[in-house]
Amino acid sequence: MVYAEDDYLMLSGIQHFQFCKRQWALIHIDQQWLDNEATAHGQILHTKADNPFIKEKRKDIFVSRAMHISSAQLGLYGIMDVVEFYRDDAGVSIKGKRGKWLPKVVEYKRGKPKSDTRDIVQLVAQTICLEETLGCRIDEGSLYYHSVNKKVTVPITEVLRQEVQVLANQMHELYESKKLPKAEYFKNCPLCSLVDICKPRISKKVRSVERYIADAINSEEIV
Repeated sequence: MVYAEDDYLMLSGIQHFQFCKRQWALIHIDQQWLDNEATAHGQILHTKADNPFIKEKRKDIFVSRAMHISSAQLGLYGIMDVVEFYRDDAGVSIKGKRGKWLPKVVEYKRGKPKSDTRDIVQLVAQTICLEETLGCRIDEGSLYYHSVNKKVTVPITEVLRQEVQVLANQMHELYESKKLPKAEYFKNCPLCSLVDICKPRISKKVRSVERYIADAINSEEIV
């Protein structure tokens, strides 16, 4: 499936969607947002990475910042933190640069590596968008974790590409439905900046009462 440009969704949202579909819907459908310490720190960290006027160049590498990318395949668009270009005959031509250059996405994160794949699917989605934008194939990307000063290389496998495509399709389906997913309470909920808007404990309890009443009515009808 190819998405129309008018239907593109924000690429950065795929990380929220993979972690919590309700969180994503609150942000992208209901237009709700609150900052906490973690999100504020993340914005500060991205200030340098998102500055297109900061240039870095070494002999066989140069860095591009704040690059606009998109993918009709995923129906996503966004702006890259950092793209590193390595001189390589297997790469692509870049305007204003001699030779061929192989791009590699570097995504900056404020915390440390996570046990789930939310950071990875965002990196893979960025890579797919970059591939479409530049017309090339990219086999790996990197996640840089600020709090532990660690750079992790991530192979862009077919399995991850398929997972990202499924997530992107689900994002579009949910966005078209305009429905807010049901609340579920997890141990990380108190750390979410939207916890006071989501109210997962209360929302889940209300539905439990509604379900109890519905079950009671149904049981009376059966009798």
